[in-house]
Amino acid sequence: MKTTPFTDVHIALGAKMHEFAGFNMPIEYSGIIKEHMAVVRSVGVFDVSHMGEFWVKGPNALAFIQSVTSNDASVLPVGKAQYTCFPNDKGGIVDDLLVYHYEPEKYLLVVNAGNIDKDWEWCVSHNTVGAELENASDRIAQLAVQGPNAQDVLQRLTPVDLSAIPYYAFTTGEFAGCERMIISNTGYTGAGGFELYFRPDDALKIWDAIFEAGKPEGIKPVGLGARDTLRLEMGFCLYGNDLDDTTSPLEAGLGWITKFTEGKDFPSRAELERQKEKGVRRKLCAFELREKGIPRRGYEIVDGDGHYVIGKVTSGTISPVLKRGIGMGYLNPSFAKVGEDIFIKVRDKYMRARLVKTPFRR
Repeated sequence: MKTTPFTDVHIALGAKMHEFAGFNMPIEYSGIIKEHMAVVRSVGVFDVSHMGEFWVKGPNALAFIQSVTSNDASVLPVGKAQYTCFPNDKGGIVDDLLVYHYEPEKYLLVVNAGNIDKDWEWCVSHNTVGAELENASDRIAQLAVQGPNAQDVLQRLTPVDLSAIPYYAFTTGEFAGCERMIISNTGYTGAGGFELYFRPDDALKIWDAIFEAGKPEGIKPVGLGARDTLRLEMGFCLYGNDLDDTTSPLEAGLGWITKFTEGKDFPSRAELERQKEKGVRRKLCAFELREKGIPRRGYEIVDGDGHYVIGKVTSGTISPVLKRGIGMGYLNPSFAKVGEDIFIKVRDKYMRARLVKTPFRR
């Protein structure tokens, strides 16, 4: 398995380790619920160095990004980030990602760890405009420091005014004595905080500095288990569960990142425009259980009369905040009405659930 600069630290801290996207990653340290609540109430630190990073440079950098992503990067000023996806040739999604406008002719694409090789091949094969591409995934490490106290903790380590960085914006500056770090007001938890990008050689110095600075807040390391429960409480999609090569961004409720700007010709544009006009054949919906149980991925979703299978759970868990089962799954639009009851089939039992709006945690 691949490692990150923090793998030995995780093991020394007694983390439960497991393979994820080819990396030896921490699943939990003190328990998923404890770690989840630490982020919601105070501050936690995630090692996300397994994520992939591609530089796109040169005079044709923007033209390349416009040709492979669904969102409109032409409106993205330097210092801002944008959520988007790579549509494939059949209306599905190669991956979802972040685009950072780093300099006038330089962008950083941050992709999912499990899709690094696939995404890189996709970008190279679709680079018809001669943009300069660089796969820097092995040369960039990343920590996500999340929670309502994250800003206070990180501010002790940098002269950069973190309060001046808006949501989905970033800057480069000194942090914990390290120069030109990317400090980004982004995250995958819905609890606020920052994501930090830096050289792997600086990783341990940065980790130690953050945990020393965060002692008054009871800062905790957090594993991928709580990262998943946190993102699901917010209704954030996970590639491989709620998104894949067969799901369209419009089906997934991501029409807001699918822009049909004049001159922007990305793969499957015509099909996605047709879906926008005619409607989608299925829709990603959120639900809460009305009785005790755990809705797990792959469980069948049954209509409110208990007669017909109308979908499958794509993501499900027990919400540590709500203390009830929550999940998402794709349904025919005729069944996708907020407030309607459905059932989740668990073996031979039918658990009643109700369709709701996201986020679950408000």
